[in-house]
Amino acid sequence: MNIKFIKMQSAGNDFVLVEETETIDSYPAFARFACDRRFGIGSDGILVLTRDVKADVGMKMFNPDGSEAEACGNGLRCLAKFSFDKGYVNSENMTIVTKAGMRKARIVENDSIGTTIETSMGKPSFEPAIIPVKTGNIKPRKVLDINVFLDFPLKIDDFELSLALVSMGNPHAIYFTKQPVSEFPLTRLGPLVENAEIFPQKTNFEVVRVINRRLIEARVWERGAGETLACGSGASAIGVVSQLISMTDNPVTISLPGGNLEVNWDKPGEVYLTGKAVTVYSGQLLNTTF
Repeated sequence: MNIKFIKMQSAGNDFVLVEETETIDSYPAFARFACDRRFGIGSDGILVLTRDVKADVGMKMFNPDGSEAEACGNGLRCLAKFSFDKGYVNSENMTIVTKAGMRKARIVENDSIGTTIETSMGKPSFEPAIIPVKTGNIKPRKVLDINVFLDFPLKIDDFELSLALVSMGNPHAIYFTKQPVSEFPLTRLGPLVENAEIFPQKTNFEVVRVINRRLIEARVWERGAGETLACGSGASAIGVVSQLISMTDNPVTISLPGGNLEVNWDKPGEVYLTGKAVTVYSGQLLNTTF
């Protein structure tokens, strides 16, 4: 069996996209192979475009370890671009069903670099059961009449971390530092925070520094993937929390190693994320089964 695929990226967050019409029995197994940068194609995740949905298109996303992600902002833009370029949608505005719920995408601009796309990312949630997180006796703070964990203590290795916790359809733990994020030992601490006992479904971990009221720099450790050049849901979570604690204005730009993403939050409602999506190449895996 031959498997056709498209390689895409957004802010350096790269994906292998396949259509559900391909005969793949196990997407987790396919993800573990295809994401491998030495023995497979190489990517941060697998996007599966589905058509039998109550929307224009649907999206499933699998991490390199084979686990299925609830949300993926950069993947959402890549799938929106692919769907528009293929003619699967006949408008620059489209709806996409994901595991985290219905999302909207809007083509903003096409240029020689790629396609700028705005996507809805859903409403942030701060409920411990939704994130999810085991809070014990730790109490939240009330901001905008919402109970929020903005300084949740977590001791990891020799570090005393103070974390902001939020769900964007998937869990995020955010650490604010005054030092350049390049100096933070993310490779060492990332997997420890991801797998901390207080997170029953693990967590994404973002390290951020506020540059000014319109700009934040960040690095991301993604659950099931490790450090990536960008994370759309992570950028959204960062934008939400930075505005909750009145450190930034709206919209705010999140500068990640792979590029910039703009977060616009209609607080306390929907989050909108804008960035480029780029088609890198298409290919075929020959005589392969999964």
